[in-house]
Amino acid sequence: MTKVLILGANGQVARIVEKRLLKEQPDVELTLFLRNSGRLDSLKDEKNVTIIDGDIANYDDVNNASKGQDIVYVSTVDHTSDNIITKNVVKAAKENNVPRIIETSLLGIYNEVPGEYGQWNYNQVKSGLPAAINADKLLSESGISYTTLRFPWLNDRDEVKYSITHKDEKYVGVSGSRQSMADVIVKIINDPKYLANDSVGIADPDTQGETRPVY
Repeated sequence: MTKVLILGANGQVARIVEKRLLKEQPDVELTLFLRNSGRLDSLKDEKNVTIIDGDIANYDDVNNASKGQDIVYVSTVDHTSDNIITKNVVKAAKENNVPRIIETSLLGIYNEVPGEYGQWNYNQVKSGLPAAINADKLLSESGISYTTLRFPWLNDRDEVKYSITHKDEKYVGVSGSRQSMADVIVKIINDPKYLANDSVGIADPDTQGETRPVY
């Protein structure tokens, strides 16, 4: 039984991940962590689900939830000025010997998005870049197997279609579906060696060359 902690479990991508794991992976045990557990009442009777209230910025909450976990998936981008989210996750993972972290981030943390769209994206996200850059650095220096997921601008298209770029590569695409992001996360949970110790960009390659997000 693989034990997975999802922090920010009511996020849109997280909900897709949860739905897929419950449907496809009966040997996965989910701990769903969020501020108001009542928002996930629809899952409370699922066999392999534990739902807990908690604040991701509170270390004790994160530490308690991390006990016995195999994988921690952080569904929210760490925009905190002091990176308290990532620091809590890493510290709790070390304390509890959690071997794998998956954390959501955003495109542009390496100035890897080319062209007019890259400049437009920078103007939109620049206030959050320092925190996102440092969160990625904290993960890469943690000594724990990690993946930083550099999400594009997301849409709700009913499709799974994406390409993956790595840290030293230019970002390909401007947008992608939430289902596509969830697919990558499910693959990592199914095979924790997949994309280990990497920071990956994920987007629909057919949107490459667009100057604004595609919805």
